[in-house]
Amino acid sequence: MFSRSYKLTGLGPLLSRSFTTTRSSFSNIGKSAIPISESVQCFTEEIPYEFCKTFRKGKSIYSLNRNIVVKGPKGSLKMAVPSFVSISQDNNYINVKVEDPEDRIQRSMWGTSRATIQNHVIGTTEGHIAIVKFVGTGFRAVIEDGEDGKKYVALRVGFPYIPKVPVPDGITVSCPNPTRLLVEGLDKQQVKLFAARIREFKKPEPYKGKGIYVDDEKITLKEKKIK
Repeated sequence: MFSRSYKLTGLGPLLSRSFTTTRSSFSNIGKSAIPISESVQCFTEEIPYEFCKTFRKGKSIYSLNRNIVVKGPKGSLKMAVPSFVSISQDNNYINVKVEDPEDRIQRSMWGTSRATIQNHVIGTTEGHIAIVKFVGTGFRAVIEDGEDGKKYVALRVGFPYIPKVPVPDGITVSCPNPTRLLVEGLDKQQVKLFAARIREFKKPEPYKGKGIYVDDEKITLKEKKIK
C-alpha cells in the first residue's frame, strides 16, 4: 500500500502529492565544453533582419538572427540560432551558454545547439560517414554520371525499373564494392538524411532480412507464418 496524505477542501479530499518521489532530471549536455584543435575556428555573425527565419513555441515567436560559424581544414558550416544562444572560447574549448537556463525553451535549445556545434567541429576536421549495405540476391548500387553533370546512385533492388537518386551538393558517394556505399560529407544531418533516402526504397523486411541497411542497423527476424 502507498502512503497517502490528503488535504480537505470544500470539494472533498484531494491527493496532495503524487505516487512517485523521483525528481525530474535535466540533461546537462549544454554545460559540457566542446574540445577543438588549433586548426578550427568558431565565431558568431549577425544575420540581416530580412533574411532571418522564425519559429513559434506556444505564444512566443523566436527569430534565428545569429549564425554560429565553424571553420576547419575540410571546410566551414553555419548554424542559425536565436540571440539568447551565445558561445565563448577558452583555450581549446568552446562553451555554449544561454541567457536564462531555467527557461524551458532556452534550455532545450541549449543542448541542441551544443550537440550540433560539436557535430560541425567533427565534420570540418574529420568528416562524417554513413555506410549503406545491400542485403539480398542481386541487390546492388552503381554510381552513374547524369547528362546534367551530376552524380546519380542507381539502385538495383528487385524493382522492374532502376531508381536513380541524385547526389546532393556537399555529399560524396563512393562504391568500394557493389553491395556497399560510402556516403561522406561535412554536415552529419545531410549525410544521414541522404542515406535514409536510399534506405526508403527497400526497407529491411523481417522474414528473410533482405533490404537496405544503414551503418550498424540490425533487425529481429520473424518466423514464417505456416497455415
